[in-house]
Amino acid sequence: MPSFRTTRRVRHSAAEMFELVADVEKYPLFLPLCTGLKIRKRAQDEQGREVLTADMSVGYRAVRETFTSRVVLDRTSMEIHVTYIDGPFSKLDNRWTFRDVENGAGAKSCDVLFFIDYEFRNRMLGVLMGGMFETAFRRFAEAFERRADIVYGRRAIGLASS
Repeated sequence: MPSFRTTRRVRHSAAEMFELVADVEKYPLFLPLCTGLKIRKRAQDEQGREVLTADMSVGYRAVRETFTSRVVLDRTSMEIHVTYIDGPFSKLDNRWTFRDVENGAGAKSCDVLFFIDYEFRNRMLGVLMGGMFETAFRRFAEAFERRADIVYGRRAIGLASS
């Protein structure tokens, strides 16, 4: 099953980046391939975490798909966990983790850890989309970083990614 993992150091705090990624309804404004996002349900689980059921529509050339996922926003541990409910995948597991980094002089920065493990239900769609997904995930990471610079302002520290 294809998977992708990256860690990026960004010029914003873990709390800022968590809130930016948690604001899923704004994804169509800045996220490549995202053509729409609708929240079906918003609730709290027994641990007090916010849980969303969301439909995300994506498009690339002639391919258009919508999938439903469960999004758990855990502000206490600064983690977001996305699991698949319905759509073109047979499996989707996505995790975001945000960790503040001490960098002196009171500057804010954090490491954003992103992991996704997925498999398309349709083999042909998997072959068609599989090759471009890693490139797309890298573009997603860059889009979130640019969005944070717009929302929170650009900060003057160096970036590192892997």
